[in-house]
Parts: sequence; structure tokens; C-alpha cells
Amino acid sequence: MKVLLVGTGGVGESIAVLAARRSWLEQMVLCDVNLERARAVQAKVGATERFPVESIDAANRDQVIELGKKYGVDLVMNAVDPVFNSAVFEAAFLLGRTYMDMALDGDCGVLLGRHQLELSAAWEERGLLALVGMGVEPGISDVFAAYAAKHLFDTIDEIGVRDGANLEVAGREFTPNFSIWTTIEECLDPPIVYERGRGLFETENFSEPEIFEFPEGIGPLECVNVEHEEVVLVPRWIPCDRVTFKYGLGRQFIEVLKTLHMLGLDNPAAIDVKGVAVAPRDVVAACLPDPAGLGPVMTGKTCAGTWVRGRKNGQPRDVYLYQVADNAETMRDFGVQAVVWQTAVGPVIAMELLAEGLWSGAGVLGPEAFDPDPFMERMAAYQAPYAMRENAT
Repeated sequence: MKVLLVGTGGVGESIAVLAARRSWLEQMVLCDVNLERARAVQAKVGATERFPVESIDAANRDQVIELGKKYGVDLVMNAVDPVFNSAVFEAAFLLGRTYMDMALDGDCGVLLGRHQLELSAAWEERGLLALVGMGVEPGISDVFAAYAAKHLFDTIDEIGVRDGANLEVAGREFTPNFSIWTTIEECLDPPIVYERGRGLFETENFSEPEIFEFPEGIGPLECVNVEHEEVVLVPRWIPCDRVTFKYGLGRQFIEVLKTLHMLGLDNPAAIDVKGVAVAPRDVVAACLPDPAGLGPVMTGKTCAGTWVRGRKNGQPRDVYLYQVADNAETMRDFGVQAVVWQTAVGPVIAMELLAEGLWSGAGVLGPEAFDPDPFMERMAAYQAPYAMRENAT
């Protein structure tokens, strides 16, 4: 497989590091608007010909097409912020190549992924596949949901993705371990919930707080509703009564986000500051450290998982399927921090399954549309084993 990797930030770097160890990868073109960043990733994987470097503007559809043709790629891997999804998604379609991303597109007031999902018929007519939402959450969490539906339940009452961590960054009180743009959009856009018969609907920010017990020493955390792709994707392919997504954000984190919103510092539109056009959100991002560089000063674990409740053989059942990443281990074994590493595992396993023909299809599809078994079987080989906790009913 030849891959055009658009974006070499923290997750893009992790994708390259993971893929470099796999024989199915023939070539991965490292593309970034910051050429020095792409070169640093190339130096890390240590394979110049297998990982060539190119400068790219992800918002420029024609540049993506040109590089895809230049290298004869099989897959366009979108590893930039979702704001660029439209251009990269359209470029892959016009190029006639498989597309993959880790987050659906979305504008305030527009349902997540609407523009991409509405184009599914056009992709299907051309026999092309766009695998959307294939990161960790969404991504691995969706695969867990599909596995539960296939093997563990006859009927499902609720699928609830629950994400929590005990990560700490030395010397800093507020440090998102992922893109601040993505963090703001997920946490400050109105959350969505799915219910059978009602469909998708919005709730208040940080609504329905609950205490969830996370495994492997992370412990109990208060989780709240947040806008997320699984709520859109899961019910498209898995029959269930309700779908939710909740983050264990913590009170302090929530209050900081509320303050940013109150002051207008989450605004992505440029404003005039003494004659200079500046987006407030860019200022916030500039004041925070790059998540890709947090690994050496970060400690703790992060857990991504899917909580499923329903019935099997006439009896109630309640399980939590999850994957835990320890920052000390990902730094030691891969040289990248836990959150971006965990996000990269999903797309790289998916690349392998596409390369081997075990996953195939046409249209704009989520991870739930594929057989979960070969994916789950490979997780341990990627040093990302999953576990399951059977809860009392």
C-alpha cells in the first residue's frame, strides 16, 4: 500500500511510527504545511525513500490531487484538523482513491458529518471507499460497538462511549493533550444524543453528569455529554435504543472551557487587534504547548471504551470494552505520547485490513460497517490489546 499522509502533527507522527514497522506499507508520503515538521518525522522513522517529504496546504484540493498522482498512492489519509476535511475528502474522490479520516466534518449548527455522509451514493457509484471516523474515538470505539452487537448481545438498549484519563502534565494546570481546536469544538458545540424513535437531538453542554469507574487504576471520574461522531455513526449500522458519548473532563477543565466561551476566545473568526487580523482561538492555541511534545513531561493513563447494555439469551448484560494506553509505555516503545499514539492505532490497523482485502466496500462508511473480528484480532500485535469488564446487572 502507498499512502499520502496529509498532516504530520502528533497523530500523523504516530501513524508514521506505527506504519513503519509493517511490511504491508510500501510507501508513506509525509505531507505538512510545515516542511520542517515533516522532515523531523522522516528523521524519526529513519527511512527516506519509504517516507518522502512534501509541503502541502491541506485546504488546497489541487495540491492533494497533484501529490496523490505524483506518488501513485492507494490511500489518502487525512491527519489534519477536521476544518480541512472537505478539501482532502473531495481531493480523494476526484483522484479516485480510498480516503480515511479520524473525525467527521462539522460546522456549528450543522450535524457532524452531514456533508460527507450525504455524498455516500456518489462514492458508491464510482466504486470508491471513504472510511470516516477511523481513529480511536471515533474509530476503535465504533469497532467495539460492532463487536458487541455481533458477539455479545441479541438486543442492545444503549451504547455509551466513555473516555477518561488520569494524565498529568508537570508544571501546568490546564493543558489539553489533543488539538485545542478539536477540544473546543467537541466540548463547546451542543452535545448530541440518539434515541430510537426520536433520532438525533441536542442537549445542553456538559449535561447528564454521571460517575463512571475507569479501569486499570484510573478510577471514578465524572463524565458529561459531549458532541461526538459515534452518536451519528453507530445507529446508522447497529440497531440500538440509545447512543451517547461522555468525557471524563473534570470540573476545572470544564470551567476553563466555559470561561473561554464566555470571553469569546473560542471564536475561529478573525478579529481586528491593533490592525492585525487574529482569530481568538489561534491565540489560545499559541499559548498552549504542542500536544505532540507533551510526552516527556506527561504521566498517567488514558482509557477509550464502549459501554454496552442490553440482553443476551434473554438475560440482561452490561459490558465495557476498552483499551488503555500508558504514557510511560508509549514513550518508551514508540517515542510518542499516549493520546496521539492511541488515536493512531485505529487507522493503521484499518490500513492493514484494507491492504490485505479483509476490509473493503464502496460509499462513505463508518467503522461499524465492517467485520470487527480481524481488527480486534490485530490489536494485541500492535501493542494495543483490548479488555472487557463484565458489570453487574
